[in-house]
Amino acid sequence: MSDFDAQPGRTPDPDLTVAQREADDVDLHAGLSGVAGLVAGGSGVVDLLGHVAEFAAQAIPGVDGAGVSVIDMSDDTPSVTAWAVTAQFVEDIDRLQYLLFREGPCVTCMQTRRPAVSGSLGSDSRWPRFGGGVARMGVHSALALPLLVGDQLVGAINTYAHSRDAFGAHAVELGSQFAGPAAVSVHNAQLLDHAQARTKQLQSALTTRAAIDQAVGIIRSRSGIDADEAFDRLVRMSQAENIKLHVVAERLVDEAVRRAKARKQI
Repeated sequence: MSDFDAQPGRTPDPDLTVAQREADDVDLHAGLSGVAGLVAGGSGVVDLLGHVAEFAAQAIPGVDGAGVSVIDMSDDTPSVTAWAVTAQFVEDIDRLQYLLFREGPCVTCMQTRRPAVSGSLGSDSRWPRFGGGVARMGVHSALALPLLVGDQLVGAINTYAHSRDAFGAHAVELGSQFAGPAAVSVHNAQLLDHAQARTKQLQSALTTRAAIDQAVGIIRSRSGIDADEAFDRLVRMSQAENIKLHVVAERLVDEAVRRAKARKQI
């Protein structure tokens, strides 16, 4: 049996026929094939999360709606930075979980790094505020799965069902099989997104540095001072006008270019 955190006092595991298990295996295979076909960089992180959520809803039996979240581990407490869902009611639920109550199956599964299951959210003592709000929306079952790459937690899958006791050990087992490859896809997308952002920052820094160097050269040519003195003068201009240094530099360079063009036209 899969290792997971079940709702206290409520651990039903309905009997499944051979045909049901075979059908579930087919759906799991289809979901895994879909995740395997995702290419990081082909779309943004949020779009990829949306695809993973759709495949999760296909791969895990009993799901009426699913969501996938990614987290930031830079602080002691993991914080959700982005998520995508397959249905509006999942969006509404996860807003309660992440932004209002800060409790729920996903929060718990990220803390314990184990799947969390509830078959009657309205009576689940683990999340009294969250569970009651979700039950009033007509959603009674939840299964949350951590997304782990080795020992690193990168996010979680949230699945919900309108019926009670929708997720037993069988659903947890299939969900856990799906979560492994899904975590790799999500993690790769995060790494690529961070690399692309870093590349843009470096390109911007190089452009900024070039403008500052050109401005220093212009000041030196006009005043005959050395590079350090020219840079200090540029800094004082920035401070006096309360404008960023690279903006002052770009403005100075643009002005020099306009003057040069005007002289050519004379």
